[in-house]
Amino acid sequence: MTRIALVHALSHSVAPINEAFARDWPDAVRMNLLDDSLSADLARSGGGLDASMHERFQRLAQYAVDTGAEGILFTCSAFGPCIEAVARRHAGIPVLKPNEAMIDEAMQGEGRLGLIATFAPTLVSMPPEFPAGAALELALAEGALDALNAGDVQRHDALIAAQAAVLRDRGCTRIALAQFSMARASAVSAEASGLPILTTVDSAVRALRQRTQRSA
Repeated sequence: MTRIALVHALSHSVAPINEAFARDWPDAVRMNLLDDSLSADLARSGGGLDASMHERFQRLAQYAVDTGAEGILFTCSAFGPCIEAVARRHAGIPVLKPNEAMIDEAMQGEGRLGLIATFAPTLVSMPPEFPAGAALELALAEGALDALNAGDVQRHDALIAAQAAVLRDRGCTRIALAQFSMARASAVSAEASGLPILTTVDSAVRALRQRTQRSA
């Protein structure tokens, strides 16, 4: 069986990706590594993705590899450059950013793409991952992550859905939810906007499975 390390910076990312694995790749052996101080420290420090943050990601990845992981999926989208550095160091196995596969799918569509996040740094780190010239409209569902942290999932979903409607009115043809923790809001966002909604979890599992099989 293939052993996959799932590295989380938000506790809310754990359930969505594990549900996707159980549904789409149940034979994979999953290990979950959670450091929920990563996002908090990034938001609090104002230092961005500095050398200290890069080193933390390298240590997490090395631990995963030392346990026998044959692939690593990071589930928080605000740390792209750190994950890219891990991928370079561990080039022998698939190392995926959470949104790679979703971006590939999103770029197959036409028109403006709406990108919603609940964690503000994601709207800084994620747009450069899109191809040059990609037509993006960004939106922060302000207060949604606080609502999720407080257990108010309905408010979390409603705030995201409201931004999906705003992006529709700004001319977007489809919506991407930038974080794994947002996948639960896909249905209400589709209802509010009338647009196709892209999430990260299912496409990430498919891509990791394909890449792991190719590298075997």
